[in-house]
Amino acid sequence: MLTGPIRNQIDQIWNAFWSGGVSNPLSVIEQLTFLMFIKRLDDLHTVEESKAEMLGTPMERRIFPAGADPKGEPYDNLRWSRFRNFEAREMMRIVDEHVFPFLRALGEAGSSYGTHMKDARLGFSNPNLLAKVVQMLDDIPMDDRDTKGDVYEYMLGKIASAGQNGQFRTPRHIIQLMVHLMAPQPTDTICDPAAGTCGFLVAAGEYLRDHHPQMLRNREQRDHFHNRMFHGFDFDSTMLRIGAMNMVLHGVENADVSYRDSLAEEHGEDAGAYSLILANPPFAGSLDYDTTAKDLLKIVKTKKTELLFLALFLRLLRTGGRAAVIVPDGVLFGSSTAHKAIRRTLVQDHKLQAIIKLPSGVFRPYAGVSCAIVVFTKTGVGGTEDVWFYDMTADGFSLDDKRVPLLDEAKLGLATGEVMLAEDHAKNNLPDILARWQRLAVEADRPRTAQSFMVPASDIEATGTWDLSLNRYKEIEHEEVHHASPAEIIAELRAIEAEIAEGLDRLERMLG
Repeated sequence: MLTGPIRNQIDQIWNAFWSGGVSNPLSVIEQLTFLMFIKRLDDLHTVEESKAEMLGTPMERRIFPAGADPKGEPYDNLRWSRFRNFEAREMMRIVDEHVFPFLRALGEAGSSYGTHMKDARLGFSNPNLLAKVVQMLDDIPMDDRDTKGDVYEYMLGKIASAGQNGQFRTPRHIIQLMVHLMAPQPTDTICDPAAGTCGFLVAAGEYLRDHHPQMLRNREQRDHFHNRMFHGFDFDSTMLRIGAMNMVLHGVENADVSYRDSLAEEHGEDAGAYSLILANPPFAGSLDYDTTAKDLLKIVKTKKTELLFLALFLRLLRTGGRAAVIVPDGVLFGSSTAHKAIRRTLVQDHKLQAIIKLPSGVFRPYAGVSCAIVVFTKTGVGGTEDVWFYDMTADGFSLDDKRVPLLDEAKLGLATGEVMLAEDHAKNNLPDILARWQRLAVEADRPRTAQSFMVPASDIEATGTWDLSLNRYKEIEHEEVHHASPAEIIAELRAIEAEIAEGLDRLERMLG
């Protein structure tokens, strides 16, 4: 967790950009990503130098070659540890005319460090701003993986808080809930086909470090973790750069973060390649049939992106693979043939396990659409018995555009190790969701008037439309009201009638 002083240092860097004329939050994080990448290259080179010096052998891998670059500048001057000491205008010249071309060359050469740097450009021309930001970044202590990752996560959080491009970020506590529901294992191969900043992949990696620390002490599992476990796709080059840097700073050396238009390209190469999918894909409406991958249309014939993504998840998962994905509510009750077909597929052909309805304010201020988390396992032979429904009404934050926390920080998110009182639960349902998920057998006894309950697959099939909306099955608890018998009511009416007659008699006597 970041300390207050480090947060202040990051805030000052952002303020420096804004006062220097770089006001688009996405541009700020992109430029910071470039600079942090440059700093990381120098750190790697320094490690190799130290190793060679300690062993008394030549360097095995040089990030910065010996000699000079094509423009005659010594490669040593391109290193962060060198140019950070230069005067502002000289630093600008070195970085703009030599460091960034070097980055682009790394990308064109296919280096694992430079894959996403092919079109890297310095996005401002103010030498004083560059010198100030380089100094500020250099002053932030980022010696360990946790701090590096937290620093970058805090920077990414500022994209959302700045009010632009927040659609790229699923709330971190919702990501953590989904990851804990799925409980990734060291043998998993994990994919997010709409990765954005790689939030799901980062959270999965952190979960594995926390729950399976022995994995990184096993050579084969460590190699799998760094090189083959994580796969993220996007068709936005800026997001790819940010996502790749996010993975690196969280200690995953060589994640597969690559360009792909997931709904438009055929998936023959990686069909059935993944054991776990975690995703919150963008739902942009409709695609033309001509631009849609034909292998997805075979699963569900539609132009709706929300249905095509579900078809994509089924296509990419191996048999026995599982998924936790966010879908708009329309997927759960839409009346089109394609809507009903994809729901029937999930329930009848695979194993649908849970529908967790999210409150409509979870994605504010960027979107007010109602969504749900859908959890399922690909089997190809059915297996759905009971589907668990949970009506999440609170996630720890206000559900208006401000999204302010309603509890102390320790009781937000999954609140691991915290004692949650009834009044806490009313403000944050996440700990309860995870606790109930981990003992689903008990949920079978809960009535449908409760916040969570089980629905047999036969009841879903009986709807005729394979309806998966929670409100279709939730029952409202009515307050029991005692009604008097007809004889009691008649007797009471006669008594009232007698009282009225007696009162009228008294009134006539008084007047007479």
